[in-house]
Amino acid sequence: MYLTKEVKEEIFAKHGKGSNDTGSAEGQIALFTHRINHLTEHLKKNRKDFNTERSLVKLVGKRRSLLDYLIKKDILRYRAIVKELGLRK
Repeated sequence: MYLTKEVKEEIFAKHGKGSNDTGSAEGQIALFTHRINHLTEHLKKNRKDFNTERSLVKLVGKRRSLLDYLIKKDILRYRAIVKELGLRK
């Protein structure tokens, strides 16, 4: 599987406050971004996989909601995570 326990801990350690901080908005956004990138690569090879396409759209919506929350809560944290992950908008 592409998303092992070690990979998750690494993502949360890098973008959150620590490896056990799985609830922070930055950690969740980073995890969603990792999953979105993986699903995008999968869909490039398997164009007719509509279940994966639906999952991808739902993940993008969840990430957008978290980004909207973060922009209301703390604009500096929002700008930092967008710059760090290379997201646009």
